[in-house]
Amino acid sequence: MYTQKVLEHFRNPHNFGSMDNPDALGQVGNLACGDVMKLYLKIAKNKDGQDYIEDVKFETLGCAAAIATSSVVTDLAKNKTLTEALKIKNEDIIKALDDLPTIKIHCSLLAADALAEAIYSYFQKTNQPISKELEQLHQRIVTCQTRLKH
Repeated sequence: MYTQKVLEHFRNPHNFGSMDNPDALGQVGNLACGDVMKLYLKIAKNKDGQDYIEDVKFETLGCAAAIATSSVVTDLAKNKTLTEALKIKNEDIIKALDDLPTIKIHCSLLAADALAEAIYSYFQKTNQPISKELEQLHQRIVTCQTRLKH
């Protein structure tokens, strides 16, 4: 079943809610299970002039694991530069939750994808270069979302 950390994040999610005037929004979903995640980012410049995640919020419709993974990804991403945040993988989310049941691993993938999509949208919005890796990830996410709709 679920670890204590999963249950804690489910019962008391961190950074839950919408955000007025976000700098970026990432939205992903899995129609097979019904999970939908929205991740809002407020971006600022650090002392070195790098973009970093000053604030992050999420809204998730889904199971306990979907809510817990959304909560954890916000904790992991907050105050990170965008480059650092893009390195957050689903394995990092699972580790922060002290594991997830195998059948719920897809929730950690959705949370990592929501973060990547939010950063992708920010780069697009601000006309910043998008790495080949991020473009490929975005295309995979879009393709998976499209497949689920058909």
